[in-house]
Amino acid sequence: MADEKKYQDDELLDYGDDDEVTTEKAAVAETKKGHYVGIHSAGFKDFLLKPECLRAVVDCGFEHPSEVQHECIPQAVLGMDIICQAKSGMGKTAVFVLATLHQLEPVANQISVIVLCHTRELAFQIAHEYERFSKYLPDVKTAVFFGGVPIVQNRETLKNTPPHILVGTPGRVLGLLKEKTLKLDKVKHFVMDECDKLLDSVDMRRDVQDIFKATPHDKQVMLFSATLSKEIRPVCRKFCQDPMEIYVDDETKLTLHGLQQYFIKLQESEKNRKLNDLLDALEFNQVVIFVSKKNRARELNRLLNECNFPAICITAELAQEERIKRYKSFKEFQKRILVTTDLFGRGMDIERVNIVINYDFPNDSDQYLHRVGRAGRFGTKGLSISFISSNEDSDMLAKVQSRFEVNIPELPDQIDISTYMILGEEFSFGCAGMAAAPLLLAGAHEQCAKYLDRLTEAPRLASYCVTEVGVGSDVAGIKTKAEKVGDAFVLNGTKMWITNGGVAD
Repeated sequence: MADEKKYQDDELLDYGDDDEVTTEKAAVAETKKGHYVGIHSAGFKDFLLKPECLRAVVDCGFEHPSEVQHECIPQAVLGMDIICQAKSGMGKTAVFVLATLHQLEPVANQISVIVLCHTRELAFQIAHEYERFSKYLPDVKTAVFFGGVPIVQNRETLKNTPPHILVGTPGRVLGLLKEKTLKLDKVKHFVMDECDKLLDSVDMRRDVQDIFKATPHDKQVMLFSATLSKEIRPVCRKFCQDPMEIYVDDETKLTLHGLQQYFIKLQESEKNRKLNDLLDALEFNQVVIFVSKKNRARELNRLLNECNFPAICITAELAQEERIKRYKSFKEFQKRILVTTDLFGRGMDIERVNIVINYDFPNDSDQYLHRVGRAGRFGTKGLSISFISSNEDSDMLAKVQSRFEVNIPELPDQIDISTYMILGEEFSFGCAGMAAAPLLLAGAHEQCAKYLDRLTEAPRLASYCVTEVGVGSDVAGIKTKAEKVGDAFVLNGTKMWITNGGVAD
């Protein structure tokens, strides 16, 4: 496991700049709208997960299962085939990670679980989730394989530290399979994440089918995506045996609870000035700005940095080492603004992001959903603002509103911060223990002063956020005593994790 852990820090990602998809219907289980709350062992104990998984769940700060977790996990742990559509940020990854870890009985030199996804970023992230949830399963080894890394590294991993769980992209996995370095004849669980992307392209679908044929007939198959159109669902069913189909929210109502959505009509030439004004006016933890082309992303990032905004740009053509460096810089909160293409439109989970700006409006309604889903993850609060600068943009905005049955109004002159940021009182007394909730205290010292002295009153407080000047300082007359212990602080006698502008788990 130690050898494999290096991928968390040293490797990443590839992605084509532009992607999209479609899919079909047969809802066996259709559930109502809900929203994601944190997580604590109480709700998850009902799933009868093995104790090691429950301990990891608690450590991750989870309190109550989300809607999709409540629907899927009880069936998944029994080995049922699953087809699941649920909107972004609802915890689909945790469903198959926990279900497979619960059932896994590691056997030396045997891969029991294979997870396929369409991008390196997503593979990297899923493998990281397996590491988090297998924290108390020391015998379980996870490996992640994708292109852009010398294949010899994958061969060495398979030879020296063969994994029980393999996460990868179809091209690299199939390459290892064809050269007979990789054997999948003992696989018991076959998972596809963002399955519509895997199956929509004929070439990628062929690769997936070839990999699928190399696995035993008798296995559990689970397919997940945020968007499954009526056209792709029959394709998904061909991989399964009598699957349970779960569609959380009607496909026309894939809204994101807690996310405030607005648009601004303007000329193309006005975008830079308006973006500058927004970044000056809005309170945010982290922002993702989506543009249509790589060269536009690079140029916009240059302009933002010239205006002294802490921006970073990630696009597909960067060398892998540079992409790793930039990705980590943003994820670890060293940079607060990310400029990117649809590279980050799917599956990527940066918990502190609470604002998404569509500098260029997407050309597909599904991609709009995936983009804005980067904010307000897990049903927490967030804000999306879309620039509309052409008739095509206006038409697509109308399609988005029609398809998802949502009204997206024009951005008002003033926005109540509490509609897109979780403030101190809400957090301390309404969301205590929620991991990855965006919290506004940076730049609002009166909020810090108002709630800092009440931290110890929150009975299940798992994490909190104060400004850099608030930690251990005299804020508005409230004395605080902070002692740093590793990455944690003991603040007024209570241990908690503290970051600038976000919540750490």
